[in-house]
Amino acid sequence: METPNAPNPGGAAPPGTATELNHRLGTLLERIAQGDQPAFAEFYQLTSRRVFGMARRVLIDLELSEDTTQEVFLQVWQNASRFNPEAGSPLAWLMTISHRRAVDKVRSSQSSTDREAKYGASSQEIDHDSVSDEVGSRLEAEAVVRCLETLTDTQQESVRLAYYGGLTYREVAEKLNAAIPTIKSRIRDGLIRLKTCLGVS
Repeated sequence: METPNAPNPGGAAPPGTATELNHRLGTLLERIAQGDQPAFAEFYQLTSRRVFGMARRVLIDLELSEDTTQEVFLQVWQNASRFNPEAGSPLAWLMTISHRRAVDKVRSSQSSTDREAKYGASSQEIDHDSVSDEVGSRLEAEAVVRCLETLTDTQQESVRLAYYGGLTYREVAEKLNAAIPTIKSRIRDGLIRLKTCLGVS
């Protein structure tokens, strides 16, 4: 398969509207379910950037995002027959798979990340507060993905960079071109809302 974020000048122009795109994707899924490889190639061409973008937002890491993208499309190839148009659009189905795969990738690497974090915490002071530590220690990835959607855009962006990206307040502030107190407020407010949503006591 081609790299998902690479240009594809030889491909056909994608459908113009979301309705047209979903109609096309539904047709392609029917063909994919019958083992149609050209249909699968077109499905990949039309959706790979979206899947890769979703993975990259959750995972941050480029290589992990590319691996996750390939896993998503392998799942599409194997399970196209399970798509139920009455349950939602083809694109929504695909992005749900993408979200779950990305979150699973986070969970699968969490144990090693936890070991590294414990070592780091013992050797230097981490620029995060106790609210972050409390929520982070009790995360359930799928619940977090759901609860993140309840935050404002600015809170989501700051929390993702701090939690998934492992950045300090200062690094998040530099990346978002905002004052450190502003970033601290966004992250603290966002984590408090996450804590409430997750039922962390």
